[in-house]
Amino acid sequence: MFEDFLYLLRQNGLNVSLTEWMALMEALHKGLHDSSFTGFYHLCRCLLVKSEADFDAFDRSFLEYFKDVPFQQEVSQELLDWLNKPDVLSDYATWDEEQALKNMGFSEEEIERMLKERMAEQTEEHNGGSYWVGTHGMSMFGNSGNSPKGIRVGGESMHRRAFRVAGERKFRDFRRDSTLDTRQFQVALRKLRQFSGLVDLPPTEFDVDNTIKDTADNGGVLKVRYKRPRENTVKVLLMMDSGGSMDYYSNLCSALFQAVSKSGHFKDLKVYYFHNCPYARLYHDPMHLSKHSVLTSWVLSNIPSDYKLILVGDAQMAPYELMGGYYGGWGQEEGPKCGMDWLRLLKGRFKHSIWLNPSRRPQWGAYWSETYDRIAREFPMFPLTVDGIEEGMKKLLAR
Repeated sequence: MFEDFLYLLRQNGLNVSLTEWMALMEALHKGLHDSSFTGFYHLCRCLLVKSEADFDAFDRSFLEYFKDVPFQQEVSQELLDWLNKPDVLSDYATWDEEQALKNMGFSEEEIERMLKERMAEQTEEHNGGSYWVGTHGMSMFGNSGNSPKGIRVGGESMHRRAFRVAGERKFRDFRRDSTLDTRQFQVALRKLRQFSGLVDLPPTEFDVDNTIKDTADNGGVLKVRYKRPRENTVKVLLMMDSGGSMDYYSNLCSALFQAVSKSGHFKDLKVYYFHNCPYARLYHDPMHLSKHSVLTSWVLSNIPSDYKLILVGDAQMAPYELMGGYYGGWGQEEGPKCGMDWLRLLKGRFKHSIWLNPSRRPQWGAYWSETYDRIAREFPMFPLTVDGIEEGMKKLLAR
């Protein structure tokens, strides 16, 4: 039964054994799927998927094989068709402060329940309001609106205020190409141990592997071997963008800071913050308080060049901030006149440097992608994912 499904799973990279497949057949024979298609899906996923990282591959295979079997969607196709016209009332969108405060008072659980009620009641398209599932309004359900929190249904992300997207996959964080969370930061940073350097000291650490090898080569007569101790000599200068468009990634950057600070994988770590791009001043906290700032020129002069520079930011700002005009001087009469000048000074001082980006390249126009592309040409840029941070560390620590 469903032999083609087994071969499709294997073809898509899932290592399903015959034992696991026979276990599925036995479970079906015993009726553990409750004679329902949903039950069959959960039973297959339970018995055939070995790791959360394979959930996506399994779901794609399942949908491909059973694409003609009807199943209930979280959001009806009719409603999605209504919501796929986000420009209908763009000229009439207004910000209702009273409605915004009201929306902020609902918990996420209440909003989830209210969405189900609205979907059961709604029978026609709606735009520009504050109650129904629609577009360009203050409703907590729909897309392209101005509600400070809610559930996005259909459409594309604009203001990034939604705490959930209807129909979105909820297990994608287990994938290696997903944006990192705190747990994954710890796992990725743990891999930095392999980049530790051998300290230039006499061999005093017992070498188990070579002792066994030499003893075996010596006919069983013990021959003890020692090796030089391994110690992480990596020193890191971490600079993080905060504020503005980076507010969306504040929790992620906070997790990065905590993971890096507590990892113990660096000999020394210095952390500074900037907004959009490093300019004349850097800050010791993400609030950018002037009393907690330091001149960038001081950092360039006093932090040794053997530090590895890691810049974290979405590389998105007004092009004039990066490429021209006096910006970020705060009273400094001499020196670089734009962000790119400061970036090139940092790159020249710290030969080993990378840029970690939590955001993808903007696709909504050349204006916003211009700064992204310019910075990517100056610094090796990697996504802030498990794979991205591993590749970035290899680049950063390569001799």
